[in-house]
Amino acid sequence: MEKLRYSVTINAPVQDVWTTMLNDATYREWTSVFNSDSYFEGEWSQGSEIRFLGPDGDGSLAGMIATVEENRPNELISLRYIGQIVNGEDDTTSEAAKAFMGAHEKYAFSAAGGVTTVDVELDSEDEFVAMFDEAWPLALEKLKDIVEARR
Repeated sequence: MEKLRYSVTINAPVQDVWTTMLNDATYREWTSVFNSDSYFEGEWSQGSEIRFLGPDGDGSLAGMIATVEENRPNELISLRYIGQIVNGEDDTTSEAAKAFMGAHEKYAFSAAGGVTTVDVELDSEDEFVAMFDEAWPLALEKLKDIVEARR
């Protein structure tokens, strides 16, 4: 598993960035880079299960299941992956699911002078590194555009 890091600086207060990143409607906008119909089910509260979903190439429901390990508002969200969703069904036992179980994804927010930096850190299997290296910078740039357009 490889640790990947991405960052964006947004000209907005941290609370605006936090809310925009995690709000259902705007989450769908900035994550459309990964999947045009991406969304989540669940809550961002600590200890909660959250599901990241979208249609697979054949139109069936696919995604990832995570536990919110830490939620410090306007500072940090930390997730630990516990399974995947394949053809609309939870999968926690296949080799594919086991390969990334326990992987982490973190969003850290820091602010200075009305500017917010979002640092994303995630564990990735080698086969997904190129996709993430392409998609995450685009997604964070889209988040930046959404937040700054609302100011």
